Amino acid sequence: MAARAKRPAAPGELTKKFWATAVMWLLVAVYGVPVLWFLLSSFKPAGELFSYPLTVFSKHPTVKGYTQAWTSFDFAQYFLNTLIVAVAATALTIVASAMCGYALAKYNNWWIRAFTVCILATTMLPGEVILSPLFLVVRDLGMYNSIAAVVVPSVITATGTFMFRQFFLSVPNDLLEAARIDGSGELSTFLRIMLPLSRPIIMTLAVFSFQWRWNDYIWPLIVLNDPNKFTLQIGVASIVGAENVNWSVLLGASVLSMVPLVVIYLVFQKYVMNADINAGLKD
Repeated sequence: MAARAKRPAAPGELTKKFWATAVMWLLVAVYGVPVLWFLLSSFKPAGELFSYPLTVFSKHPTVKGYTQAWTSFDFAQYFLNTLIVAVAATALTIVASAMCGYALAKYNNWWIRAFTVCILATTMLPGEVILSPLFLVVRDLGMYNSIAAVVVPSVITATGTFMFRQFFLSVPNDLLEAARIDGSGELSTFLRIMLPLSRPIIMTLAVFSFQWRWNDYIWPLIVLNDPNKFTLQIGVASIVGAENVNWSVLLGASVLSMVPLVVIYLVFQKYVMNADINAGLKD
């Protein structure tokens, strides 16, 4: 059978596509130009950053800001501490959120529904409201000034729990009943059926959680006082002095701190964007 000829686009459709494309390019410029300026400025000597007139490209490009950022303070230790916090918190967040979301979605009890409402209600509270009681709990548990003090409080998130709950609600109960009839236990059903089906949610939450923990500044600043345990954001903030700021070093350190986030996005975006959320759920 011959291929069906494409219907020519109507003038109104072309106009809509034109304006939609124009708006998208405008958004690219609004968000992309400051980032590009930031990256190019990191290769400028300190004397060129505030020279007038401002220039996009450096007349004497240098990587001195990057080398000084790496050597002027314990950047490698801060980087390692932040990586440990982000990876550990992300892995534990996925496990806890998946198990909690599964229970909230597939167990039908009145107190579970009430507990779901309470979890969702926590999303309405600013994070600053619970800083004081959370600090008291961490202190009383003996975790103050430790990596665990940064990781443990961030494991349970209402956002992650809600994401998994909404996904597991879309999984037919017949699939679970068939597994139970075949002799599969509750834990086995969760690990072998529900978790593989929720791969898109796992990838999405992993990207978000890693970004949240990598960029976290306030909470590590509160619970850590040993410089050897500082995270990268605290280390970068320490570059800003009370009277002067070494902008070339600050820009270099900021760019280096962004590298893992860019890598994570480039690696996992295809799994998030291309994953079939309905995989295994077709009749």
